[in-house]
Amino acid sequence: MSSIPVQQDPRILIDFRTSDDAGVYKWAAGQALVQTVDFFTPIVDDPYTYGQIAAANALSDIYAMGGRPLTALAIAGFPQTDFDPAIITAVFAGGFDKLREAGVALLGGHTVRDNEVKFGYAVTGEVEPDRVLSNAGAQPGDVLFLTKAIGTGIVGTAIKAGHAPEAIVAAAVRSMTQLNRGAAEALRALPAGHVRACTDISGFGLVGHSSELAVASRVTLRINVRAVPLLTGVLALAKGNRPGGLASNLEYFERHVLAEADIDQDLLWLMYDPQTSGGLFIAAAAEHAAAVDSALMRAGIAAVQVGTVGPYGSHLIQLS
Repeated sequence: MSSIPVQQDPRILIDFRTSDDAGVYKWAAGQALVQTVDFFTPIVDDPYTYGQIAAANALSDIYAMGGRPLTALAIAGFPQTDFDPAIITAVFAGGFDKLREAGVALLGGHTVRDNEVKFGYAVTGEVEPDRVLSNAGAQPGDVLFLTKAIGTGIVGTAIKAGHAPEAIVAAAVRSMTQLNRGAAEALRALPAGHVRACTDISGFGLVGHSSELAVASRVTLRINVRAVPLLTGVLALAKGNRPGGLASNLEYFERHVLAEADIDQDLLWLMYDPQTSGGLFIAAAAEHAAAVDSALMRAGIAAVQVGTVGPYGSHLIQLS
């Protein structure tokens, strides 16, 4: 989108230029509008679960901006023939139940005929204009937290190949269907300035979304890969179940990364693994990091400190 002219409307607080999770538009007074859209092909076999994951994934972008989702419009593509209508019903039911859990109203949507199944939502929410959590707010000295384990891309690939043990699939599904609502509400309840930047980890993987945050904030992120939480058992699956998106992420982001030579190769790959409905990645002011950690813990969120923010340097990401 680099060829699109810069917009001059002063009511646009955030658009595509900072690679944020959602756009923010300010009304004349009161709350600002925060909007996003996300849809994808099935990542699990069960259609109801697929609908749940699609909803949780779309809502996550609003939570990552510090906002509260309010309404959703479904976006779907299904084959016209040789396709059981009960599957469509189950997908929509899963999504609707997850929206209801989040307190979000489904207003309608749009479907098209498509040989490949696709499903997701356009979501609208609200956010206080002076409490927007952007990619662009991180500062040197900040502490980095991650609220969910990673590895869903590798698990999804293993599912398609029939290589994924049931226990690992169940753990991945629990993670992907978990809303980031609790974490977002805990962050919103903190005083302004405690959290300086936030994003959610999705298709570009931990390294990709960290790179976007580093570019927007003009900082370097130092990530301790051995502290990054992994889905139980996923490391053993990494070697033989690399998703195509992982290779794409490596190709695009690796040149911006300085990785220590002694990092296990499979563990390093997981840093690039494309996530679905991943956790929030938070940059907290160092002097308030303990308060952020405590707030998340009280909300039942097992956030993990995974690194720190340093001055802008020759590499966006340093992996140790």
